[in-house]
Amino acid sequence: MRRRQRHAPVGPVGSRPLQPGQPTPATGDGVLLAPAWGWKIPDGGRAVHVSAGPEYQATTTQLCGLFPFVAGSGTPAAGTPVGRHQLWGEVVCLDPLAWLRAGLVTNPGVFVLGQPGTGKSALVKRLVTGAVSFGTTVLILGDTKPDYTPLVRHLGGQVIRIGRGLDRINPLDAGPLGTALAQMTGHEAEQLRWEVRSRRLALLMALATLVRGGGITNAEEVILGRAIDLLDQRHQGQAEPTVPDVLRLIEEGPDTLRSAARTEAPARYQDRIADLVFTLDLMCTGSLAGVFDGPTSQPIDPAAPAVSVDISAVRAAGDKLLTAAMLCTWSYGFGCVDAAAALAGLGVGPRRSYLGVMDELWRALRGAPGLVEHADALTRLNRARGMAHVMITHSLADLDALPTEEDRARARGFMDRSAITVLAGLPPRELARVAEVTPLTGPEQALVASWSAPESYQPGARHPGRGKYLIKTGERLGIPVQLALVGPEHWLYDTDQAIRLADGGEPL
Repeated sequence: MRRRQRHAPVGPVGSRPLQPGQPTPATGDGVLLAPAWGWKIPDGGRAVHVSAGPEYQATTTQLCGLFPFVAGSGTPAAGTPVGRHQLWGEVVCLDPLAWLRAGLVTNPGVFVLGQPGTGKSALVKRLVTGAVSFGTTVLILGDTKPDYTPLVRHLGGQVIRIGRGLDRINPLDAGPLGTALAQMTGHEAEQLRWEVRSRRLALLMALATLVRGGGITNAEEVILGRAIDLLDQRHQGQAEPTVPDVLRLIEEGPDTLRSAARTEAPARYQDRIADLVFTLDLMCTGSLAGVFDGPTSQPIDPAAPAVSVDISAVRAAGDKLLTAAMLCTWSYGFGCVDAAAALAGLGVGPRRSYLGVMDELWRALRGAPGLVEHADALTRLNRARGMAHVMITHSLADLDALPTEEDRARARGFMDRSAITVLAGLPPRELARVAEVTPLTGPEQALVASWSAPESYQPGARHPGRGKYLIKTGERLGIPVQLALVGPEHWLYDTDQAIRLADGGEPL
């Protein structure tokens, strides 16, 4: 194909330039000369000339008005592919640990917010699948539906089902931390021993607060702590202590406990422990009976690529039992992470990275006053643990249902401390609240709001927000992503399959 000349087309050598509309001349032997841009026929070598665009240099404020068709910077290529950019189709990757290593974020926290049915679980499951593929151990810390059980089994992971007649979880079980403690000596062993004690006491107090519906007094906290110390001495090298063991020891009232209660008279001691005894007894015989009153029946396998603790069996028993199950699951799961870090520090275990998924967050936090503080303490040190976490909820209004203003303020901090916020379809009123924590431009709010509801009542119409997300990190412009499922993801990520089967439909 001939290149354009900067002069008018000419005929034979020595002739004058051709005028517009003048036929192309022929050579002496009768062969026609091709025009400079080729013949105006198919395969005639004709090339369309495109002038180079003008180049300007100015500030972004000025340039956007002069030439508005400006493309943003490339999307992150670190992590799991989660979809394509909705504007120009570029593949978008997301992984909190990979983004942290690349310096894109300052902490590995992800907060996912969106209406039911918009595909929040599908996105998180894609992150779970990618994390396992990259060698990250995934912990589903309380699957309430269960949504993640089929996926974890498909990935070759471990599924633990908590409930009456199923698996039990012992709130006082040190788990892998106890295994790590047995291999340590000196100052490190003493430090880890205090960490185990602190975890046991914190979880036992959280469960007691939940059962009682109110806080534990200072005297009761001292008595519980001293009882845990005595049981730890008695059970050293043997089975882990349980809640019934704590109850029996407090009822016996040995001298050590009476001294801790600051009373010598037996009658005075009985008055001091009366409320605490009934609280512990309710944990063993009340609504929590059969779940937390015995040894852990199936410990978490540290070598599993993914672990899902399925607590859907206790969901029908009410929020109190469900909250207790989630608290125990969170504590046990984070204990596994700390144990792995301790063993790796000693050089007797591999260094692992973890991704923890905390779904239905609001249901666990509204159980009783003070539970938010317990969850907050578990997640604050995730960066030091080499652990990323994903928190999922439907609306910031869910957090407003918490018992006290202090709890509500602390819960709002979960989103503020998460470096990555993922927004699915949300109404404008909700987006106005989100913008108070995560900056959102007007077009970003309009885009997310457009995903919140179908435009018509036509049956079978696809929800406009299904599989669409806006990824926000700090002050950066959000990344609009469209997720497309592939292969077995269609049935592994399907959360509506039970409804279809009940209606006589076919599974995906």
